[in-house]
Amino acid sequence: MSDPDTGGSLVRYYCTAGTGMERFLIREVKEKLAAEDVCQTAGKVLFSSSAAIHSVRGLKAAERLFLLLRRDAPLRLPAHTGPAAAAAALRSRALGDGAQWAAAAATWSRLQGELEGRRTEERRQGERDRGDEEPGSRVEALKTKRKRDEEEKESSERKRRLEEDDGGAETPAESFIHEEVKPSGCSEPEPPDPALSFRVSCKCTGSLSRCFGAQEVSRLIGGGLSRLLGWKADLKNPQLEVNVSLSDDHFLLGFPLTRLPLANRSYMRTTGLRSTVAWAMASLAQIQPGSRVVDPMCGVGTILIEAAQELKAACFLGLDIDDGQLQKANENVAFAELGNRIQLLKASSMRLPLPSASVDAVVCDLPFGRKFGTKTNMAADLPLILGEMERVLCVGGTLVLLLSPQLSCLLKTLLSRAAPGPAPDLEAEPRSGLQRGAPPPRSSLEHQETLRVSLGAIDGLIHKYVKMDT
Repeated sequence: MSDPDTGGSLVRYYCTAGTGMERFLIREVKEKLAAEDVCQTAGKVLFSSSAAIHSVRGLKAAERLFLLLRRDAPLRLPAHTGPAAAAAALRSRALGDGAQWAAAAATWSRLQGELEGRRTEERRQGERDRGDEEPGSRVEALKTKRKRDEEEKESSERKRRLEEDDGGAETPAESFIHEEVKPSGCSEPEPPDPALSFRVSCKCTGSLSRCFGAQEVSRLIGGGLSRLLGWKADLKNPQLEVNVSLSDDHFLLGFPLTRLPLANRSYMRTTGLRSTVAWAMASLAQIQPGSRVVDPMCGVGTILIEAAQELKAACFLGLDIDDGQLQKANENVAFAELGNRIQLLKASSMRLPLPSASVDAVVCDLPFGRKFGTKTNMAADLPLILGEMERVLCVGGTLVLLLSPQLSCLLKTLLSRAAPGPAPDLEAEPRSGLQRGAPPPRSSLEHQETLRVSLGAIDGLIHKYVKMDT
């Protein structure tokens, strides 16, 4: 592992992570950031690191990134505590020492300056790299659209956060920052203005949610900060956002460090599978330099792009039978500037145009049919699809699949009922050795692990297998 870029002083952070992603994030911060004091609590990973902020911002398994102000034991109120006493206890616990808040705001301001300086450097480098390109090229058109896409995402995210704040306290969501725009090239910002504008966002769960609503907590802490530090409340366009997370397990205070979630990849034009889950699947595949990696149902190419961004010396092939999906995948690959490393081809996952034992890893999100419709009857075709994946995979190669709970159960049934006896000669009949409804041949796939991950409205299950020599 190469040493991470160091930013000097040790800074305490926390990240939110989707269900099932915590283990990936813990490993990532340790390997990439040489993180210390790593711990986990209720969908969050806390850690300390002296790595440069642009390295921290590059975490792939995290949803959102925060500067940690304070982590306390959960607030426990005696039975029959009155509303006034409960509010006073919460305010006292949250506000604490004003000097701690001022120091954290100064650290936040410094990190924002470093991020802005890095963005300015990246923009200038991009302009230099594009200097020799033809103005009318398709790639340039996609690149010039990137900024507009990001601005639209930011606008919609601001609107969503405001709607959540206005929608009552029972369904709050953690939100993130409106960064103060710094002058170009300003890497050492001034200390935060004493009259810093701010807003408070809160997520309150567990027994405390019966005592406090999210909006009530925001008002209590916001009013206290205004009196303690002279900061000015601004709900629509604050310089700084204060995030409060209350539960039966923890009491967290932090400042969001990025305007958009880290999971919103700047190199993706059309989103498909959740980017954090795609990255996790690629990491499970144990892709090595020189590996040949195939996604036989690549959709818009999310898994391959996440893998190629992380692993520079591997070869990637994406296949899909749907022309519309392939077009979006081509646009995404061009947008991410990975056209020389990711090849795309129209083909059926039930008739892969590849020799047997020719790839080192197969990584695939089998369509659920929810976000993008699918004409494939996945339940009926799963034996054929699985057989082709197994055929093209070399011995020792890795198969990583994301399935719905229903398909996951079917997959387990198929492999547990695999008929004993010698495997068929699939080299002689590579595409017609299996028929719908036929009993599966003896499988050479050895199960490694199954993980449940959140995909938003639903959960999915990641299955990992290794092909054994039978």
